[in-house]
Amino acid sequence: MEEFRSDISGFYKLSFEERQQTISKIVNLTHDEIKILQNLGYFTSSQITNFIENVVGSYQLPFGLAFNFKINNKDYIIPMVIEEPSVVAAASNAAKFARKHGGFQSEEVKSVMISQIQITNLHEINIAKKEIIDNKDQILQIANEQDPFLNELGGGAIDLEIRELDTRKGKMLILHLLVDVLDAMGANVVNTMAEAVTPFIEELTNGKIYLRIVSNLASHRIAKSKATFDQDLLGGEKVVEGIMNAFEFAVADPFRATTHNKGIMNGVIALTLATGNDTRAIEAGAHAYASLKGNYSPLTTFGVDSEGNLVGEIEIPLALGIIGGMTKIHPMAQLALKILNVKSANELSQVGAALGLAQNVAALRALASEGIQEGHMKLHARNIAKAAGASDKLIEEVAKKMIKDKKIRIDYAKEILKKISDNKNL
Repeated sequence: MEEFRSDISGFYKLSFEERQQTISKIVNLTHDEIKILQNLGYFTSSQITNFIENVVGSYQLPFGLAFNFKINNKDYIIPMVIEEPSVVAAASNAAKFARKHGGFQSEEVKSVMISQIQITNLHEINIAKKEIIDNKDQILQIANEQDPFLNELGGGAIDLEIRELDTRKGKMLILHLLVDVLDAMGANVVNTMAEAVTPFIEELTNGKIYLRIVSNLASHRIAKSKATFDQDLLGGEKVVEGIMNAFEFAVADPFRATTHNKGIMNGVIALTLATGNDTRAIEAGAHAYASLKGNYSPLTTFGVDSEGNLVGEIEIPLALGIIGGMTKIHPMAQLALKILNVKSANELSQVGAALGLAQNVAALRALASEGIQEGHMKLHARNIAKAAGASDKLIEEVAKKMIKDKKIRIDYAKEILKKISDNKNL
């Protein structure tokens, strides 16, 4: 048998069909597996080839809808792309609990992104700072010359921030170029501007610039949302008390805070993915923001009002766009934005913050009442039953048996299926 090798030369030069044929031979795909690979869904082979390198197929995830959301007195149906069971239903339920008290109140979100310019090899760091400050207007002018259309629309480079860092390679100046990117996520435009101002800044400071790149810690693009969740709909005073205990646990313990914030990101990332935005940037920015005060903390805060209702707030950086990138070329992203009916990146970020808060409340409620597993495992059990080979007619029966016996495992699902088959053969 020929030795398997991964150093395949020239794979990117092959046509899409040739790449599919080549990988099929290399890993010995079956006829059915080849058919799966050839199913591109709503893409053509020419469209999908332009997205990333070495494309051989399309990967699809469930596209669901969360209901009951009222944000700033406007109703929304929120599209979510996620593979985890119970998340979409949980968000819809939490939105219903908030709806009784007016829904979510989200604040305006600025569309300002940071591009970092790393200035090294400085002999007189204070003089370099002064030169940058004295020539601020010219730096901004050079930056804005890169995108006149953005300026015409009211955006563009608006300010500078200077930070001094002590590193193991010596002192560095980090210049933040602040750019109002309007309805875009903004990475490409801020990177272009940073590249353009680099020669001028090197000349001003007599330094050497290495990195000039967007920061995904979008600290000027903070989304905030607040809502009151009805005590009775949540399940009563004991459930509210349990949620508050869970919140304080997260405040005190980074291990719990990480999972607490993961629940928030279940909603935020599902919306980010549905609208064709950069999930890695959003995830990295959120967790960095949670750590800014020196310890990893929850992105939400909770309290109880005079009537015993749960009051929740969220604060999270959300660099979401509605133009550019995948948002304009992915057909499902376009459909998601139409369903959402948002008119700006600002509005999309307000929706994202509200969804994150709702998702967090839903998870905490489950933990504080029946436990997260009960609702989650109902759907998970169906997936396990299907993976074990259950037909569509038997999935529900096998899932119920596993839940009843509290053994939600593929080996037990197969055991149940065998018993059903044996009984039928008697």
